[in-house]
Amino acid sequence: MANAFSETAMQSSHRTEKMRDTDTFEKINWHGDAQCAVMLSFDVDGDTIWKNGARDIPGGSAFLRANSVGNYGPRCAVRRIMDILDAHHLPATFFVPAKVMEDHPGLFQEMDARGFEIGHHGYHHERYVDLTPEEQRTIIQKSQEIFQRTLGKKAIGYRTPSGDWSAETAGILYDMGFQYSSSMRGDDRPYRTVIDGKITDFIEMAPKWELDDFVQFGYNLYPAEPSGQDRIAGIEQVFDNFRQEFDGYYREGLCFVIQCHPQIIGSPGRLRMYERLVEYMMAKENVWFGTGSQIADWWREHY
Repeated sequence: MANAFSETAMQSSHRTEKMRDTDTFEKINWHGDAQCAVMLSFDVDGDTIWKNGARDIPGGSAFLRANSVGNYGPRCAVRRIMDILDAHHLPATFFVPAKVMEDHPGLFQEMDARGFEIGHHGYHHERYVDLTPEEQRTIIQKSQEIFQRTLGKKAIGYRTPSGDWSAETAGILYDMGFQYSSSMRGDDRPYRTVIDGKITDFIEMAPKWELDDFVQFGYNLYPAEPSGQDRIAGIEQVFDNFRQEFDGYYREGLCFVIQCHPQIIGSPGRLRMYERLVEYMMAKENVWFGTGSQIADWWREHY
């Protein structure tokens, strides 16, 4: 049976000798001798992505139905997700644009009180690749002030909005006190980010498109998502995709980072599928479920 190890348990297994950075596919000695690590993560985007998508469309500000699709996440789905996670005693990390936190402060205060990790996801789900370094710093600082005001603490984990960042972003985040990111696609294990030619303690936990519910299920007419209007996958098909990916990660002893969106995965039928998926993973022997910061801290200490 899987174990969702607590941070206290992690601290008690402290090792004084750091292992070298791994650049081969040797077996990873995961915390507690686990076979693999799992990071359950959710992007609580609210209506930000739909407002951004409609901004350049004539009359786009009148597309209220798309906004309601996004708001379904914080209004309806997030608490359903937290209840399932709590019922199974599973940790998770929720990444949120600070504007959504401003709009729903009580939800995220409850999330924090229930012990879930909350990470940074921009202010209004901006495309960082389009922004100057100074513009990025301004958004990050503004967002951190909202985190501090709402939760009494700043975020230490980051997921890039809109799927990319500029060449300067990692260095900006590292300078501003962030400890890890879950944004890129460069490995099936955590890895240390190279900044200004130097290997740093800024850890990346890479999600993958095939482990993202949005590219499986996400659909809207105006603005069009996807642009070709040819996607809503079957629930059983997606369950099988996710399950087989997990089987591969488990067999090879890797870090399974699944990225879901409450407005997408949080419908009643899809959420039943998600619960079946986590129960399937928990039924495997020696699976370590950790938040982004727990896995990053452990990796930084040991690799």
